[in-house]
Amino acid sequence: MNFDLTDEQQMMRDSFARFLDDTSSMVRVRAANETGGFDAEMWRGLAELGAFGMRVPEAAGGMGLGLFDATLLMEEAGRTLVSGPLAEVLVAARLLGQLGGESHGDLLGRVVAGEAVASIALHDLREQPKQWIGGGAVAETVVARRGDAVVLVEVTASARKAEDNLSSTPLAEIDLGALKSTTLASGSAAVAAFDAAIEEWKLLIAAGLSGIGRESLRLASAYANERKQFGQLIGTFQGISHPLADLICEVDGGKFLVWKAIRDIADRSDEAGAAISLAFWYSSQAAGRSVAQALHTFGGYGLTTEYDIHLFTLRAKAWPLVFGDPQRCLEEAARRIYSGEAAQLPDAGEVPIDFDLGDEARAMVEEINEFFRTKVTDEMRAKFHYSWEGYVPEVHKALAEAKLLFLGLPQELSGRNITPYAKIAAMGAFEHNGYNTPAANVAAMVAMIMHRFGSDELKREVLPRVLNGDALCSLGYSEPGSGSDVFAAQCRATPDGNGWRIDGTKMFTSGANLADYVLMLTRTNTEVPKHKGLTMFIVPLKAEGVTIQPVYTFQDERTNITFYDGVRIPDSWRLGGVDEGVRTMSASLELEHGGGFGKVMRKMIEAAEELSREIQWQGRPLIEDLQAQVRLARSTAHLWISEMLTYRSQWASVEKKPNFAYGPMSKMYSSEKFLSDSRDLLDLTAPLSLSKREGAAALVNQCYRHAQGTTIYGGTSEVHRSMIAEKGLGLPRTRA
Repeated sequence: MNFDLTDEQQMMRDSFARFLDDTSSMVRVRAANETGGFDAEMWRGLAELGAFGMRVPEAAGGMGLGLFDATLLMEEAGRTLVSGPLAEVLVAARLLGQLGGESHGDLLGRVVAGEAVASIALHDLREQPKQWIGGGAVAETVVARRGDAVVLVEVTASARKAEDNLSSTPLAEIDLGALKSTTLASGSAAVAAFDAAIEEWKLLIAAGLSGIGRESLRLASAYANERKQFGQLIGTFQGISHPLADLICEVDGGKFLVWKAIRDIADRSDEAGAAISLAFWYSSQAAGRSVAQALHTFGGYGLTTEYDIHLFTLRAKAWPLVFGDPQRCLEEAARRIYSGEAAQLPDAGEVPIDFDLGDEARAMVEEINEFFRTKVTDEMRAKFHYSWEGYVPEVHKALAEAKLLFLGLPQELSGRNITPYAKIAAMGAFEHNGYNTPAANVAAMVAMIMHRFGSDELKREVLPRVLNGDALCSLGYSEPGSGSDVFAAQCRATPDGNGWRIDGTKMFTSGANLADYVLMLTRTNTEVPKHKGLTMFIVPLKAEGVTIQPVYTFQDERTNITFYDGVRIPDSWRLGGVDEGVRTMSASLELEHGGGFGKVMRKMIEAAEELSREIQWQGRPLIEDLQAQVRLARSTAHLWISEMLTYRSQWASVEKKPNFAYGPMSKMYSSEKFLSDSRDLLDLTAPLSLSKREGAAALVNQCYRHAQGTTIYGGTSEVHRSMIAEKGLGLPRTRA
């Protein structure tokens, strides 16, 4: 797996960034806007850096770089609001190099040198001879498709009349059918090259929108770190910081859809065509929402032309809308997924980004799949559930014996020496087989903490039982008066002879009815700041003074409220130092890889697809209805982004990269989309989805109920939004 650029790509990106910081500053952008939206001096500088020849084949005198390289340039172009039709020229120059031959070599040379502008018509001239052309006001020629031919249209000065528009770009509506044209190439190969160029343009624009969206959020965050209201920086208000946190996930999600599309093109994946369409649609929506929220952060000042944010607000809409309504691309993606509509794919070139976990990971997955094929009966499988209710003792014990139970732990505890990526793949394999019960995950966490901080007695008497699959552990963090704020714990541990006495109540002690031990966070000091007066213990749940009462949820699962009345334990069952519970808790973070809900989202979509094939709507299967396809495709976009955010978090953890709240981004985004999509797909497949009948209906029904809790447990979305705002956007702390 790799989310890094090559050294050469980083150098190229830095070079373009430095150049554009100078020549596409907001002062220069404003000046260009007053004179038609085109900066000729900047344009010549881009040419000198080789920008326009990036995608031109080497055989035609270009650089022959990959599509991914071009998207890096477009991100910087979006960040700096480049004054010129960069995406259009990149694809037009490539087409000239592919189809033009020697007869058009002079034109290509002038375009690459920045001496002439060539743009592209986004729709077939047979259907739309009169079109809006990006850069049409400065274009000397337009590459267009007319039926089975690709033509060059010579644009006269009178035809490329500029007019005022939303973002002061060099946009023009041109009657291309009325102008002189010459055939560049004809036939199926020529048409395929042109259609592929349109797909490439979508990805380039999507990448540019990612740059616009991220920079607008940076501007808003910087302002929120300066502006005060009610005596506080406005960035401390969650009403300001939380929407920005949501949107940085959206913007990164759009970028990762572009990356996925390019990787899919290189791999010739069946998902490539739909990924292109979804990347364009999603990035258009994400950028539009981001600039709007960023401007809102500035308040009334954002409406004035003195503040740069208005430039981003307008440009975010100007770039994609030359194609038309981006919603059409969501419909296009739906047809590509569900109606077999084909897409011409551009050549991707070299792609450094890779989401493959490797051969060892595949072998690990096969071993786990083989275990469930040969060791698990239908009766056992019938008990599987996403919650603690899915704990099956026989399966748990057998996994331990096969050394498959605790693969996320170090070798001395797991008995395996596998790479981090193989461990990640194993987690996915367990989810695929439906056995991802929290019982094993919590036991692994507690085992790690005992291994690090436990006494010899704990390591001798308790740790082996957990590792052998003979004992379970639950977590005693939350209390009736403190959910996500675990540092507010009031359950007391007081010295008692050579040991401790535990008194208090814990809420949501899931699995306590099945477990032997609870990992408990207690208050041991009330005279220091609350996070400094905590100590952790292992407490046996069968001890005298422990009472467990069930709390049932509508998600088909049980949790518990647990009471501790004078429970006595020896000091040897303490984990870490007295009043050092926070330090002890941090050990569990090594097991965190930014998990999300992609696997269950995928199963939910597959179940909704199955129901849509069964349900009849207006005399045909619902799956054939375009609007049904659109809703399924939208959920698919959310799934793919959830997976990509999770991959990034896992990669950053494994490779020890700087972490800008990637884990919280993965969890928060995927849980929120799981929740919203579960509602929508329940609606889509109604009334059948109301049933709990076995199969797809029961799963869609369950997912709606399951999703409600995913934004709460493991840290609420609000807590994660605060973490994203602070670490990902540099906003001030929003919690006391």
